[in-house]
Amino acid sequence: MPAETRQPDRQQTWTAVDSYFNGLLIDEDAALLTAVADSEAAGLPPHQVAPNQGKLLALLARIHGARRVLEIGTLGGYSTIWLARALPEGGRVVTLEADERCAAVATANIARAGLAEVVEVRTGPALDTLPQLAADGGEPFDLVFIDADKPSNPAYLEWALRLTRPGSLIIGDNVVRDGAVTDPASTDPRVRGVRRFTELVGEHPRLTATAIQTVGEKGYDGFVLALVTG
Repeated sequence: MPAETRQPDRQQTWTAVDSYFNGLLIDEDAALLTAVADSEAAGLPPHQVAPNQGKLLALLARIHGARRVLEIGTLGGYSTIWLARALPEGGRVVTLEADERCAAVATANIARAGLAEVVEVRTGPALDTLPQLAADGGEPFDLVFIDADKPSNPAYLEWALRLTRPGSLIIGDNVVRDGAVTDPASTDPRVRGVRRFTELVGEHPRLTATAIQTVGEKGYDGFVLALVTG
């Protein structure tokens, strides 16, 4: 059977498997469900992480004992809520969003979840707000989640390293690109961005990392998980 015929069946299976495990293991309350619904109603792209991926972010933050989290790319605030809920008392999320409409939707969703005092939404291109964040000082971030425009991933990595410490985690999302990441001749700036990002992670003396392929309701993709070691 041709691959193009089999693919829809695989996607249906991946979605069904996600639904099975999510039903048993993931508790999406009204705040999370409404965040997705309001994002859709506002016309935002459906690019938020899946429920099981949001739970994974929360578990990583809790396992790591993260108190300060930096998120690059807020969208409607769905992943932000997962991360903020994982923090101990006194924890803080700073999330950066370039699009004012997305930032407004996210701010409302975060407030509805009761997290307005935990999360700071900074609006503007991240390559403008990151230098401002560094200039503000403050303690290093324990976890950085990079989920914004992929051509800028190499620059985001540089800033993440400036704003973290040994022991911090850096997570780069959407790096598989439905397998296109393996194509060195790709002219897609998103593919080129994640390829260069991954190369920089792999060669950096302060990082040790791995990459995980994922399938599910969001299709075929994956993420890079890097530990700052020095």
